Amino acid sequence: MQGAGWGGCSAYGAGRLINFSAVVDAVNSVTPLLRTKRLILRPLALADAPSLLEARSDPDVMRYWDWPPQTTSAEVAQVVADHRALVDEGRVLWWAVLQSSSGPIIGECDLSDIDRHHRRAELGFLFRRISWGKGYAREATETIVNYAFGPLGMERLYARIHAGNERARRLLERLGFSYEGMLRSHVWREGARIDCQMFGQLRAR
Repeated sequence: MQGAGWGGCSAYGAGRLINFSAVVDAVNSVTPLLRTKRLILRPLALADAPSLLEARSDPDVMRYWDWPPQTTSAEVAQVVADHRALVDEGRVLWWAVLQSSSGPIIGECDLSDIDRHHRRAELGFLFRRISWGKGYAREATETIVNYAFGPLGMERLYARIHAGNERARRLLERLGFSYEGMLRSHVWREGARIDCQMFGQLRAR
């Protein structure tokens, strides 16, 4: 959907299919329910806006995002609503990440710019600061990569991060993404132009 930070990133790059087993449950939604050993990734809903605000209002989480922190649940709800049509059309898949079905949301992940003709999509992720350093981001994104290269039928994933976002860079590299180049002055945020780095991954053949 948009830029990357830790909270956030977009795009995966070249390499291998990660061997990570996930259970895909059919639900009445374009975005499928995914499960890992520790996490539930369910379709994100408009009602999740207040829970998402904790991450999206945190300056540390949003440091490397394309937009500054949001300050109200209404702002977050507007972001979700603005992408509703894209989700309904299957051009965006957007997950809330939870430790249990009744637990709090600890993060969000998405596949955006889904192109079924060219079989490619962009990966994004954003996680609450309290969840950092516990492997949740890797566990969730590995599951999404597996789903994208498996049932969704994608052959290329890519991600874009702000230059200097070392946490996101390390995660992408652990997932098998490769650095593909620099987008100079790609983002305008709060009076400054920001360079972005592109990473990509190809489905193993």
